[in-house]
Amino acid sequence: MMRKAVALVAILVGLLAAMAATRWLTLPPPVRTANAPEQFDAARAKARLARILGDQAPHPADSAASDGVRDRLVAELRAMGLRPRIDDRFACNNLHKQSGVSCARVRNIVVTLGERPGAKHLLVNSHYDSVPVGPGASDAGLGVATMLEVASLMKDTPPRPVTFLFNEGEELGLVGARAFLDGDPLRDRVDALINLEARGTTGPVNMFETSVPNGAAVRLFGSSVAHPVANSLAVSAYRLIPNYTDVNSFAESRKWLTLNFAPIGNETRYHSPGDDVAAIDLATLQHMGDQVQATTTALGAGPAPAWQTGKNLLFMNIGTRSLFTLPSFIALGVVAGYLLGLGFRAVRNGGTHRRWLATVPLLLCAPLLATAIAWLGLSGVGALREGQFWRAVPQVSELAVYAGVIASGLLVLSWSRASQSALRRGWWTLYLLLGLALTFFAPGALVYFFVPPLLFLIGAENQHRWRHAELAGSLLAALLTFMTLGAMLGLLQDLANSGPLWIFALFGALVLMPWLIEARPLLAGASWRRAAPIAIAFAALAWVPAALAPAYSADRQQQWTLQYVLEAGKPPVWSIVNDRKPLPADLQKLGEWRQGTLPLGKRQRWLAAAPVQPGFAAPTLEPAGDIPILSAPVTGGPGTPIGRAQLFRLRTNGADSVSLGIDKQDALIGGGFNGRAVILRPGTKAPYSLTCTGRSCDGAVVQLDLGTAPVTVQLTATHWRLPPAAAPLQAARPRFARPQYLPDATILVSRLKL
Repeated sequence: MMRKAVALVAILVGLLAAMAATRWLTLPPPVRTANAPEQFDAARAKARLARILGDQAPHPADSAASDGVRDRLVAELRAMGLRPRIDDRFACNNLHKQSGVSCARVRNIVVTLGERPGAKHLLVNSHYDSVPVGPGASDAGLGVATMLEVASLMKDTPPRPVTFLFNEGEELGLVGARAFLDGDPLRDRVDALINLEARGTTGPVNMFETSVPNGAAVRLFGSSVAHPVANSLAVSAYRLIPNYTDVNSFAESRKWLTLNFAPIGNETRYHSPGDDVAAIDLATLQHMGDQVQATTTALGAGPAPAWQTGKNLLFMNIGTRSLFTLPSFIALGVVAGYLLGLGFRAVRNGGTHRRWLATVPLLLCAPLLATAIAWLGLSGVGALREGQFWRAVPQVSELAVYAGVIASGLLVLSWSRASQSALRRGWWTLYLLLGLALTFFAPGALVYFFVPPLLFLIGAENQHRWRHAELAGSLLAALLTFMTLGAMLGLLQDLANSGPLWIFALFGALVLMPWLIEARPLLAGASWRRAAPIAIAFAALAWVPAALAPAYSADRQQQWTLQYVLEAGKPPVWSIVNDRKPLPADLQKLGEWRQGTLPLGKRQRWLAAAPVQPGFAAPTLEPAGDIPILSAPVTGGPGTPIGRAQLFRLRTNGADSVSLGIDKQDALIGGGFNGRAVILRPGTKAPYSLTCTGRSCDGAVVQLDLGTAPVTVQLTATHWRLPPAAAPLQAARPRFARPQYLPDATILVSRLKL
């Protein structure tokens, strides 16, 4: 009995260690100590980026800081012997994933290698602007550095034109991409796109988006890249979330073969002052550079392969050494065959088959119970330590989640009286069914769920030839699941760094349960009543390190933004936007703080009364015209009025960004600035926004295409600076805290009835 207990403990420790290592399954290759002349040099690329970013000040589009970055970028290109041109235009973009229009004056930098009259171009794209809260060294300086190095390596060799687009305004709503589509002379000569982004500073660079159907793009990627990290589940899931890149705008109006790349490691530095040059991992930069160089060389060798009539592929990386691909219809055929086989065996074997099929609902309890335990653990520790307590050392909380998975699995297995073979058959059937359920929402998920059950089935069907065949099939299936779905889980841990962490329990159960089933014989003789207290204690104790670990560190800091907000007709307030963690004592002394919301969104924030500060004035809209909007004429007669286009001249009064917001459904038909009006898509949901950012917004002509009913417009003006009275609050900012996503700012809110 003691030997079994020791063996079981050793296995459980090994499983936790394996789960802690899931990120290692997709580590980028180490940085080369020496590069051949034709190889991507990450150190050289990073040095170029450091020169371009200069003092690393934030440089949002149409700002003085962006002018400096652009000048230095152009100088680098000219020093490489290239001839960049600047396309300067005002543009407005309507994002299909958001209810609004974003506008700005942008200056895109365009460089073409190997120009040939009439030839189709490969477009390699990234953006050089940053968010107003950070220097953007990774987002998307990483892409800029990669493009410069790749251009330097191939400037004398492209068999067909390759155009590098360094666009401005992506962070404002993909405005630079829209400007290229609106009027750049090359917009109709592109047939393929490589896009570079970032949502972190470290880790592997994922190929996370393709043109649809994806067959040609995935085959080219798999055949050209030496260390691929990509999977069709991520591609499917990305289409469901509200995030976007320049690809969204390009894909709306152009049919280009597309590959989109980005790293996602250490999101805590993303869109923050921590996204600096020092934080860039050379291995990550090299991984992006090698993939972009390989795919650019492949796509630059000739016209893009025909892809619009191709098939969709399922795909996943095996480690970082190979890319497994398979047409979707073959995977569906395998699944159908597996399920038909189940039906045949049910008819042939009767009661025997029903006994192992009955284990399926019992085994389903394991991932459900694990998710519940994870939620309870997170809630319990969160009640003691409000905020993102896992931020500094996320691995500790992740292991606590996986300990709950193990505890849940042991509870379920100790309850069951089914045979080992029945549990195996039940689990792999459940695994396939869960995969099918996920595939309904994200079709690319199927790649992870049909091969392991097939491996097990092959082993089980050959049990009469070799008595260990079923065991071997189950172990091979479990190992493949760890190497593939476990690797995906490692990426998911970085992607969902801000939560919800309980989702790791669902995927963790899929990886761990087959191993726990194989360890079940070690539970022989242990009753459920004895196992339950031990499993519960194990799950609870696993959260103790998470409760004691530091919440924040110098590298992974707390989200913490300070705002001075003045709403017309109300006294001004200080607003602190964080992860709702209670404020430190030094800050509490500076005001009577409470949780609440402002007319800036639904997010809860800390609020306190603030003194009136001079030097800020609300923007104004000066009437400049009113044009009726008519319906289509009927039988030659005039159309009937369905709305009105109202024109105003905007006076920003020093604001860096001004947004016009309308909450009433169907009240806004479209709008824009300086003649760049955009019609909202049918079915667009309120609230709507019309935003202009940058110096050129002052004096711009605003066009609001409104319905016939009166409407109230909220004007929100943002100044990316704080008044002098904010100095004591800034000084009291916690040690490991910095703005993220939202800059420290002064915000003025007013309303206008139209």
